[in-house]
Amino acid sequence: MAEIKLSAKPRTEFGKGAARRARREGLVPAVVYGHGAEPVHVNLPGHDLMLALKTPNALLALDLEGKKELVIPKAVQRDAIKGFLRHVDLLLVRSGEKVTVEIPVHTEGDLAPGGNLLEHVLNALPVETEATHIPESVTVSIAGLDAGHSILAKDITLPAGTTLAVEEDTVVLQVVGAQAEAQAAEGEGEGEEA
Repeated sequence: MAEIKLSAKPRTEFGKGAARRARREGLVPAVVYGHGAEPVHVNLPGHDLMLALKTPNALLALDLEGKKELVIPKAVQRDAIKGFLRHVDLLLVRSGEKVTVEIPVHTEGDLAPGGNLLEHVLNALPVETEATHIPESVTVSIAGLDAGHSILAKDITLPAGTTLAVEEDTVVLQVVGAQAEAQAAEGEGEGEEA
């Protein structure tokens, strides 16, 4: 994964008023922490940060007064109605350091005929990987799976240097038979008539 470069400005004012002024100027308040260092409060360019966060587990290279720091987003707060960024927590990382992140699970192929449904028990798979080599996603083949089949975490092929951060027997995807839903609906109908 490529580093996304952002310039950060140190923040000296705190509180709601200062945060609102920063947002009016197109900036997003953020805090950078990790490795036992004191937290650093910064303002980041809002539009550039929003674009960077469209990539899952983005690796950001912050330029903070000439000092380059690698960070990953740990917590992102958005406005509930308008969706704009309100605040971001960033975790300091180093090249070669292992981090625990969640990577999206994508599927390919078609289920066996019969109207079965695919249930995503986990939309994202928790893994431990090197901070500078975070996979963008994992792809799982569901070709020909029939009702009752499950794909466990241990069944998913992970990129080199990446390990599971959940139990191997954790269900990630499962195929549910459509007939079970139809029978349940019929059973409810019979109960109402009685």
